[in-house]
Amino acid sequence: MNLPECFLADLPREAALTPQLVAEAARTLRRNRELYLAERPVTQLMGVLAEVGRNWLRPDDPYRQRALAEGPEQTGFSRATLERGLDSFFSMLTESDLRRLLRQDLGDEVVLDGFARVGEPHRAVRARGPGLLVHFAPGNLPDPALQMLVLGLLVKSAQFMKCSVDGSFLPRLFAHSLRAVDPKLASCLELAAWPGGRADLEEVLLREADCVTVAGRDETVAALRARTAVTTRFVGYGHRVSFGFIGYGVTHEMSLETLAERAAADVSAWDQAGCLSPHLFYVQTGPDQHFPVRFAEALARALEERETRQPRGPVPVERAARITSRRELYALRAACAGHTRLWTSSGSTAWTVVYEEEPDFQLSCLDRFVYVKPVVNLARALQAAEPVRAHVSTVGLAVPAAVCHAAVEELARWGVPRICPLGRMQQPPWTWHHDGRPSVGDLVVWTDWEQEPPGATTVT
Repeated sequence: MNLPECFLADLPREAALTPQLVAEAARTLRRNRELYLAERPVTQLMGVLAEVGRNWLRPDDPYRQRALAEGPEQTGFSRATLERGLDSFFSMLTESDLRRLLRQDLGDEVVLDGFARVGEPHRAVRARGPGLLVHFAPGNLPDPALQMLVLGLLVKSAQFMKCSVDGSFLPRLFAHSLRAVDPKLASCLELAAWPGGRADLEEVLLREADCVTVAGRDETVAALRARTAVTTRFVGYGHRVSFGFIGYGVTHEMSLETLAERAAADVSAWDQAGCLSPHLFYVQTGPDQHFPVRFAEALARALEERETRQPRGPVPVERAARITSRRELYALRAACAGHTRLWTSSGSTAWTVVYEEEPDFQLSCLDRFVYVKPVVNLARALQAAEPVRAHVSTVGLAVPAAVCHAAVEELARWGVPRICPLGRMQQPPWTWHHDGRPSVGDLVVWTDWEQEPPGATTVT
């Protein structure tokens, strides 16, 4: 299947992008929005997006087939990892899920179509998305970019997405799959890719935008925020880390093998590349002081088994060297003292489990490299994670049902934005509050219409 050159990102890499070309694209997007998007009922938009989602779940869908055939080379993820990740994303792209999101963030989806009374009899409100929404998308995994595009369509915004040079493949396929269903709606999207440092192109986008969203490194977010006009709304998502906590006694409610398989699923999803991927698992000690080690052993077995059916993608030489170097460090520690143990894939860097009694939070080098650390309780785990407290995104939780509510409250007081069952860390629902904020609510502005109540007396 050959894709037509409908988007700037479809052009050959040697094609020159100029500030004038980007500015013309922005103006075209605004015109197309007025013609094909601004007056579309939001229920119709949800229906189109849900149809696209259903198509991507069909084995014979040409865009899915191309994603799975070419995706390993284009993205660095194995076919099995791509298949699992795409199925997870598109299975939740349904009208009911999108409606729940809009009602959570806006009260009622109808406020995107016009004034509506939501909760108050004498006040009507409506919500409006930006005329032109500009995205700077991350390049490490596709879900954030696809979510950005879906949210922008829901709030009826024309969108220009700047992708990383190596991260445009799946967003482009998604945009083309939308075009196959609704060409007019797809004409309100533009995608382009260029290397970092093209300030001339970025300045045009920042000037043309009504709202800018950025997902990436803290330095990237800060630099673009500083260059964005104060009158332009800015939504930034910087670097985040995640971890898991496993409470003693949870194996009375699920087997150790099930627990390890769920943890392995979180480590393996998108090869541990996202902000929702766990860097480590804190495991609570109890009467059985060997429980954390037994969990680490089970996790190693689960990662080995998963490698046979969902292999990690190939990694560049420098990343493989970093894993090898860190393995050598922990192998030396394990040989010198009993406080460290190491399990690794044989003959490759496919997965690594490090058990270490020192509880301080340790950043993984990713690519399925994970730590297991024993702690006496959740409070000790949070104390150890204090240095990354402001950057925590998600905690995957597996504790006995009797103490689950107390653990969730403790995590919430500490400031964790998202708590989920172990095994679902990389599968947030559409209704999740990204970094603790409303995903749709951050994009819209409101107009309030306060009406005269019957029999009211005007104050003079």
